[in-house]
Amino acid sequence: MRLDQQSTISTNSITTLLIFVSITVSTVNCRRHVSDGSDVTYAAINCRKHTAFLTDFGGVGDGKTSNTAVFRSAIQNLSQFENDGGSQLIVPPGKWLTGSFNLTSHFTLFIQFGAVVLASQDEGEYPLIEPLPSYGAGRDGPGGRFSSLIGGSHLTDVVITGDNGTIDGQGSIWWDKFHQKKLKNTRPYLIEPMYSNQIQISNLTLVNSPSWFVHPVYSSDIIIQDLTILAPVDSPNTDGIDPDSCKNVKIQDVFIVSGDDCIAVKSGWDEYGIKFGMPTEQAIIRRLTCISPDSAVIALGSEMSGGIKNIRAEDITAINSESGVRIKTGPGRGAYVTDIFVDKMTLHTMKYVFWTTGAYGQHPDPGYDPKALPKIDRINYRNVVADDVQMAGNMGGIEGDPFTGFCLSNVTIGLSDKPKKVQWNCTDVSGVSSNVTPEPCDALVDKGSIECEYPSDPVPIDTVQMQTCSFSTQKDGFRLHARKLSLLDAVLDYDDAGANPRHDPRKGRGGRNP
Repeated sequence: MRLDQQSTISTNSITTLLIFVSITVSTVNCRRHVSDGSDVTYAAINCRKHTAFLTDFGGVGDGKTSNTAVFRSAIQNLSQFENDGGSQLIVPPGKWLTGSFNLTSHFTLFIQFGAVVLASQDEGEYPLIEPLPSYGAGRDGPGGRFSSLIGGSHLTDVVITGDNGTIDGQGSIWWDKFHQKKLKNTRPYLIEPMYSNQIQISNLTLVNSPSWFVHPVYSSDIIIQDLTILAPVDSPNTDGIDPDSCKNVKIQDVFIVSGDDCIAVKSGWDEYGIKFGMPTEQAIIRRLTCISPDSAVIALGSEMSGGIKNIRAEDITAINSESGVRIKTGPGRGAYVTDIFVDKMTLHTMKYVFWTTGAYGQHPDPGYDPKALPKIDRINYRNVVADDVQMAGNMGGIEGDPFTGFCLSNVTIGLSDKPKKVQWNCTDVSGVSSNVTPEPCDALVDKGSIECEYPSDPVPIDTVQMQTCSFSTQKDGFRLHARKLSLLDAVLDYDDAGANPRHDPRKGRGGRNP
């Protein structure tokens, strides 16, 4: 874990991290794999035939020189190999200042150990794009949104990885603007693949995103693993990983310190999400470690208007966090959260273990339908151990629209020195319980010796076989047998939409730098 980046975490969080180390839970395992001093090997969903380094295109890693046009030119050049074995762009050690750029299909962005992709703090480096169609509005303001640092649309087979290289969002200037209410448009996210499939994001350290860190949206077949994600615990909306209207997702072996939810499963906002109608489904979260004093370890919602179903979470560890798994919704959201399965949570120093909220009030505009009520059903928790907890369960549904089908089994909760007087608050919820301490509310009927459900069948994404890929750090023999665009070409071709560069719609690709 790296703690030397600018403004990564507060003093209180450093103390928490030291406590974390002392209790010997698993951390992310990101290693360099160097065979003979010249070859680097790594695991990926697909390997690439062609290799180039950022310096081949004039990149300057001094932390001061803008490399925005360099990244765009490099990726545009390498896009010609989409149908010829694919390509990989290597970011070598150094500090590579850049604004927003888009990836291409059958492509790997590899950030080497000692390399930092340093996000520009100049708003002009992030072209404005339209709000997401399932949201209808930006999350920070009434306008559009700044394109993400690393993005792309309608892509297939994209890998963003490294040997623990770093992407630094330099988010402090954006956080200040947010707190000062100076933003009319939504802050950029760090990584955002859209309308894409076969995505891998792995073996990196991500720090200080302006807002959400990793936001795959309208995408499928996604593997996110071996990440360290760090933000100050008081930074606004720095969610760690937010799969949004996505299918077949695996998130595993991640360590997150966040100012918001460590992981938030989403699917659109109110009437826009209902109309778009794309759920997040078939996802598994395993071996997550989270520190988030003011938010959830895993949140379901609040933007869940396309639906959330068939989500599994297992082997979850949290320290000094507000709640375990939190369901966030309210009138106007519509849709459903159903078939949620949680097994083996270990929680230390928590405000709540179980928390559901049926009165979440944020809306994109006054046009939402307050009669659009969500259906919450079949929510399963088992094998939960927690200590230093203020309140076991704060579980609220919606009057006239109760949240049903809760199951809690084998739950042991140790209370803090100053716990809440009432340990369970259950309103407009119903379900069953077994072997739960302290004794739950009457709405969670004690069924004696039962075990809540957890599926035994494998999730589809677990069938993906990773390959061992490599590249040589010796570049003497490298030749890019292709026309190289000038940096000026790359800049001029990057149209006003930024994240929507010109493309032939018949090819089904919309996210490349042209």
